[in-house]
Amino acid sequence: MKILFITLSNIGDCILTLPVLDLLREKYPQARITCLLPHRPKEIFVNNPAVERIVIFDKHANLWEKIKLFFSLSKEDFDLVVDLRNSFLGAVLPAKKRSSFLRMIPAKIKHSRDRHLSRSGFGGDLISSKSRQSLIIAPQDFKYIEDILNRPGLINRNKLIALAPGARSHIKCWDKQSFSRLCNQLINEGWNIILVGDENDQSVCSYLQHESPAAIDLCAKTSISQLAALLKKVKLLLTNDSAVMHLASYLNVPVAAIFGPTNEAKYGPWSAESMVIKKDIFCRPCEKAQCRFGTVACLSSIKPDEVLGQIKALLADNGRIIPEGNDKQYRRILISRTDRIGDVLLSTPVIKALREKFPQAYISMMVAPLARDIVEGNPYLDEVIIYDKDGKHKSWLRSLKFAGRLKKKKFDLAVILHPSNRLHLLTFLAGIPERLGYNLKLGFLLNLRKPHTKQEGLKHEAGYNLDLLKCLGITGNPRDLFMPIKDESERFVDELFRKEGISKADKVLAINPGASCPSKIWPPERFARAAEKLAGTHNFKILILAGPKDMFLANKITLQGIKGKVINLAGKTSLSQMASIIKRCTLFISNDSGPVHIASALGTPVISIFGRKQAGLSARRWGPLGKHDKYLHKDVGCIQCLAHNCKKEFRCLKAITVEDVVLAAESILKIK
Repeated sequence: MKILFITLSNIGDCILTLPVLDLLREKYPQARITCLLPHRPKEIFVNNPAVERIVIFDKHANLWEKIKLFFSLSKEDFDLVVDLRNSFLGAVLPAKKRSSFLRMIPAKIKHSRDRHLSRSGFGGDLISSKSRQSLIIAPQDFKYIEDILNRPGLINRNKLIALAPGARSHIKCWDKQSFSRLCNQLINEGWNIILVGDENDQSVCSYLQHESPAAIDLCAKTSISQLAALLKKVKLLLTNDSAVMHLASYLNVPVAAIFGPTNEAKYGPWSAESMVIKKDIFCRPCEKAQCRFGTVACLSSIKPDEVLGQIKALLADNGRIIPEGNDKQYRRILISRTDRIGDVLLSTPVIKALREKFPQAYISMMVAPLARDIVEGNPYLDEVIIYDKDGKHKSWLRSLKFAGRLKKKKFDLAVILHPSNRLHLLTFLAGIPERLGYNLKLGFLLNLRKPHTKQEGLKHEAGYNLDLLKCLGITGNPRDLFMPIKDESERFVDELFRKEGISKADKVLAINPGASCPSKIWPPERFARAAEKLAGTHNFKILILAGPKDMFLANKITLQGIKGKVINLAGKTSLSQMASIIKRCTLFISNDSGPVHIASALGTPVISIFGRKQAGLSARRWGPLGKHDKYLHKDVGCIQCLAHNCKKEFRCLKAITVEDVVLAAESILKIK
């Protein structure tokens, strides 16, 4: 039997047709097969004993050359023509049987490999065949790779990862800086990295080899057969959507593929052990040659740390990833918390827990303008959305327009950590199909609801936030607080400390006399006395931190005549700058307020002073979470707390003495 097999142009596309050739060999083992293909993928079929002849087709040839090719092939008298190009030749060449471009492919068949199999016309029973014998690796190619792997300095041949940073189109390529960071992380964990690709990838591979000298650069130094021999030796291929990915898939090598605008359902890896690393922003997959955002937003939102985590999971579990259909997956998630900075910071463990559960999801967080610095720069977030309920979006008309913008982002899950009428209505109007929150304040607009019991104060606020995720089968650690530190804020503090004569060797004590309510404010003169005593004992430089509305409290402290260096920074720093200052402090003393949790997140020991005794406002719910942190509270027997309307002149706060604070500080400093 004589068969004409007409395949595709690009190497990757051509590899996707190899399963069809496998099936031809299975069905007609004695057949004489002629392959018609362009010059570029010719090497794939060289030395293949099943292929009798290779005929090169040049689509740019003149009409006369194409006519000559047609008459030449017409004389062959083929029994079967399998045309995967849907070309003129495949349609008109004489043959007893042929595949037809008119053949209807079932809609459920998505992947190009399976569509080629279906188009070939052999029937669905053969589509699942696992025979992969149409790529021949010559013995000398195995030897070439063995000689490379035996070179001195390659420590562990059992920990090899091939990295293919290129692709046929730049729109498919993850940026080289991210590849470089990931490459170094893998090398630091004991993996040997081998860079692969063709001549078009040499510049990016040279950059990676320069940034990671331990990596082995084989880019443009292997034939397809030699590359196949190498892939048979590695534990994993890390790649963009590329020809190398399809080569590894055909060889059934584990693959981790980074996908941007292309559709993994059509072109994803097809090894038994594989994963697609992606970020499903609202416009992905667009399958377009240009990104309307200038940069390829879906690729630039993928972070090296996230890729590393997914690769480690793949390697640890031998690649047995749960298919998306077997477990509820969310592609675009909105977390909402639009109250105060401390509340938002105590919500950051939720961000990490969601990222760990849904590593490929596009996760956004909606916060108020004041809390922007709390989440901007969080490595587990892809986007920060600002909702200004007290300003720009105060009117209902503006809020409705805001809901319309949310709708365009196509979120499929909203997690509302703090119940409010507006947020429940906004997410409902934004058409987010699953809305998780507390059954309070228009809670009927949610379709995943949990009873609101925070007022009972039985656990910490960070724990309550994570409890909401139990509806999704997610657990997390309440102590996983995260406060980003920005480079520009670090430079600000460097310059500030230089001007104020504070060196790295100096001990720094920061105090925060402000809070959101008078019922939380310890007398400023006591802050002054406690700071003075500690400075006298430990030679502290004293910083006063507060927001603009609490500047009068800071001024009261400076008027107390504290001996030693006192720097009043009240109202002079942004939230991010305050965080950079707190990070460098030896100790932080504060009222119950947001900066307490910033200190806990940054590992700076903190003493938090509490007054009110209600369960929902207690230290049990709002206290600091750091390992060596302490809180101070005294019950003065109030039956009912009237908060800022206190009739007892805030006796609970005044019961906490300067000596109490100094003793707590000494116990922390003794440990440090």
